Amino acid sequence: MISADGLTVEFGGTTLFSDISFVINDNDRIALMGKNGAGKSTLLKILAGVRKPSRGTVSAPKDTVVAYLPQHLMTEDGRTVFQEACQAFAHLHEAQAHIDDLNRQLTERTDYESEEYMALIEEVATLSEKFYAIDMTHFEEDVERTLLGLGFERADFRRQTSEFSGGWRMRIELAKMLLQKPDVLLLDEPTNHLDIESIGWLEDFLIQSGRAVVVISHDRRFVDRITTRTIEVTMGRIYDYKVNYSQYLQLRAERREQQLKQYEEQQKMIQENKDFIERFKGTYSKTFQVQSRVKMLEKLQLVEVDEEDTSALRLKFPPSPRSGQYPVVMDQVGKAFGPKRIFSHVSLTIERNDKTAFVGRNGEGKSTLVKCIMGQLEHEGTLTLGHNVQIGYFAQNQASLLDEDLTVFQTIDDVAKGEVRNKIRDLLGAFMFGGEASTKKVKVLSGGERTRLALLKLLLEPVNLLILDEPTNHLDLRTKDVLKQALQDFDGTLICVSHDRDFLDGLVTKVYEFGHGRVKEHLCGINEFLETKKMEELSELERRR
Repeated sequence: MISADGLTVEFGGTTLFSDISFVINDNDRIALMGKNGAGKSTLLKILAGVRKPSRGTVSAPKDTVVAYLPQHLMTEDGRTVFQEACQAFAHLHEAQAHIDDLNRQLTERTDYESEEYMALIEEVATLSEKFYAIDMTHFEEDVERTLLGLGFERADFRRQTSEFSGGWRMRIELAKMLLQKPDVLLLDEPTNHLDIESIGWLEDFLIQSGRAVVVISHDRRFVDRITTRTIEVTMGRIYDYKVNYSQYLQLRAERREQQLKQYEEQQKMIQENKDFIERFKGTYSKTFQVQSRVKMLEKLQLVEVDEEDTSALRLKFPPSPRSGQYPVVMDQVGKAFGPKRIFSHVSLTIERNDKTAFVGRNGEGKSTLVKCIMGQLEHEGTLTLGHNVQIGYFAQNQASLLDEDLTVFQTIDDVAKGEVRNKIRDLLGAFMFGGEASTKKVKVLSGGERTRLALLKLLLEPVNLLILDEPTNHLDLRTKDVLKQALQDFDGTLICVSHDRDFLDGLVTKVYEFGHGRVKEHLCGINEFLETKKMEELSELERRR
């Protein structure tokens, strides 16, 4: 369907990737993997036609429809949510208007025998055949079903898009893409702004749609469920695996092990030849052999070993100061902003060493309740923090609090204590600040880079209650593994607001579900919670009959 041939991208004297080729077939569902900075998003933009490669071509059949969802986008204001979603069908309305105009010309013209008149008839027939083959009778139902699936309420349909945050606007754009029913969907981090229920809906849609999909995502569960093929971008080249992400990891580990073995054998051979050259370079009888080995080494193609997988690195928290038995206790806590009620009658107790998740649809109050715990918002009811509770808080705006005049290394060096000081560079590498990146000033870092640095800084400070609000949005899969392992080893109390099921799996043992103005406690892990939710939803459907 789409053929990429000899793609090369060079900029600033650096080659991002070189001479890569592959084909996207009908019904392929491909995960585009690789560490941050490897060129995944650049490759997706080239496939979408919004960026040109330095060399190489991308080709597709003439009528192929490709839809591209970038990480960041701007939507126009001036329409309601429903009207904006209906823009997915704007091209069909334009086609109908064009057909109507051609038919009007046919009724007005009298040159029935002319070539122009016959050509007009043929054009109308061709366009009409294509147009009326499309089922437009249920498009409003399709719009409604898609918006509801992505988390909108019916009351939202009449609201202006300007009233919504960037994350919700991203959902509107995703809805428009899905409604266009393209041949190929190119998705760059589509789950970053979706809650758990919406991610599940999107998974089912992509699996059942029968369309080709190429996706970049740091949500391992999402990638594993929807994809059947993995293309890894690494060190300027690609590896193409006809398996999902988990199976790819196994094959990748085997490939790297083989590379290491070949590398070690080659290095041994190189050293033996160098020793021979050094020993006999002045010996007349060995001149030919010496020269032959010198030429051989000059032409030798060195075995390259893929970048080190840093997921095995363990990040050790400093010991937590001991808190009281109940770090957070709430009794009848509520919050409203003017006439808009967020939640009411929240009573819960978080015990020392609990690892809990706050989950639910966006806008149900997860971050609001966190801000109440932090003392940043006034609230109804009673909220008490336990004895000696020392909070470490991570939210997106934490990045703005970093000292811009420090380097990345200095920022971490200032908070690292004990044995962890010997591993600062390894930790920075695990959080994608390896090599020269560690010498950058904070002021030149991107928003995502600042977020990762703020998170690493927080993890090294001695606290006993960690509150993390969507900590994984800017982390690649390997870095998330490092963070998850560290949180599992953390000997304090954890509250994590997240929609990342794979990250929460095996990490939390208690789930607080936000919805319909209430907060419900589930004494289980995230997988058991999701299974319960599906059962509840089915039972609700039964009760409605």
